Amino acid sequence: MRRTAALLFAGLLAATPSAAVAAPAAPGGEFTVLTYNVAGLPEPLSGSDPANNTPVIGERVRPYDVVHVQEDFNYHDALYEADDHPHRTPTSGGVPFGSGLNTLSDFPLHGLDRVTWSQCWINEADCLTPKGFTFTRVEVAPGVEVDFYNLHADAGDAPLDQAARRSNLIQVSDHMAEHSAGRAVVVMGDTNSRYTSSGDIVREFAQRNGLEDVWVRLVRGGVPPAVGEPAPGCDDETADQCEVVDKIFYRGGAGVSLDATSYRNERSGFRTQSGAPLSDHDPLSAGFRWSAG
Repeated sequence: MRRTAALLFAGLLAATPSAAVAAPAAPGGEFTVLTYNVAGLPEPLSGSDPANNTPVIGERVRPYDVVHVQEDFNYHDALYEADDHPHRTPTSGGVPFGSGLNTLSDFPLHGLDRVTWSQCWINEADCLTPKGFTFTRVEVAPGVEVDFYNLHADAGDAPLDQAARRSNLIQVSDHMAEHSAGRAVVVMGDTNSRYTSSGDIVREFAQRNGLEDVWVRLVRGGVPPAVGEPAPGCDDETADQCEVVDKIFYRGGAGVSLDATSYRNERSGFRTQSGAPLSDHDPLSAGFRWSAG
């Protein structure tokens, strides 16, 4: 009844010549993202059971608007066959030819740069594939673009692993400075980095590029873990509280504002029927609200 009365009142105002004309609202909307290392290395190198798990992963990533996957190697066809996103990057190949990085999107994708790391260290077999990052522009609405970066940094805790990983993040930063200066950006992927590690520069990476970490902002109240702080193990109920190496960063720019509205570690929803994880990484999701103008 109140809704009907409000509609009638609005109709009367619209019919009155002296009624003020409201300015059109700035365009805006919302979208969701997911980043997931799908452990698609050929068996037995994979830390999972990709032959059986990849089709399940393809089905479960469907609800998210933009999905970044890493280690999408030898089971890529199974992933895409089970998925239904209308816009997807073509594979760069399995091991040892491809980077394993792909984007699946409900929105149009414009351009695709695949960049191989200039530095890697063989300790964790990182140099066996051309790991690196990808860059594409996602058109979340007609004429409204957000630059998306997908990355898979060097793994391992040895000094040369950490040196390679620092070089990786600097390389992404340099690319952003050249191609995404002043633009809205989302960076998500497997950084293999932690705020608690003295050998990593994930904190400096965010600061240099004007990025916010969704987890730090929404879960940690804007305060990242301190270097040397212990990293406790978490169960499904407390998973959101734990730092993982997979991360989601964002910033606004070029007339597009971005606000993070949600963060979730989706591990509980990405399990087999027997309760085993579908991958050796947790999938992370976030929600964003955007406005343009």
